[in-house]
Amino acid sequence: MSLTVESITAQEEACRLPSFDSNVAWEIGNIIRTNVQQKFTRPAVVYIAHANSSQLFFFATSGPGTLPDNMHWVKRKEAVVLRWGCSTMGMRLSLQTRGMTLQEKFEMSDPSIYAVHGGGFPVKVKGVEGVIGVIVVSGLAQEDDHGVIVDGIKEYLAKNP
Repeated sequence: MSLTVESITAQEEACRLPSFDSNVAWEIGNIIRTNVQQKFTRPAVVYIAHANSSQLFFFATSGPGTLPDNMHWVKRKEAVVLRWGCSTMGMRLSLQTRGMTLQEKFEMSDPSIYAVHGGGFPVKVKGVEGVIGVIVVSGLAQEDDHGVIVDGIKEYLAKNP
């Protein structure tokens, strides 16, 4: 499936959770980590945090070989999700359709703080306004970073409607 702004908006809506706490984050994080281990040879970081407090709920690597640079990417992707309330892939595609960079659209957007590469995803809860948490994967191709998050949330929702 080719990703579009519309398809990512639909993914974000379909991935709304019935609730979110440290137990939910743990389950989703483990699903994502296992899926990365099973589907990819490259290692990745899986990071899940609460939006309002930045409290870390889940952190793991899928295996040896991640680098300190992965955490730099995690924090930059997280910053986009928390500031604009959307996935980094959605923001990236939205900017591409306008022929703009993040820095051109938001003049003060420092590339050392924000990264519009796939792999940052907002946690939203049904009936609750705004972003409740953030899930970030770093280490794979950006489409794969994004895809394993969406697949992981959908797998969780299939077990926990």
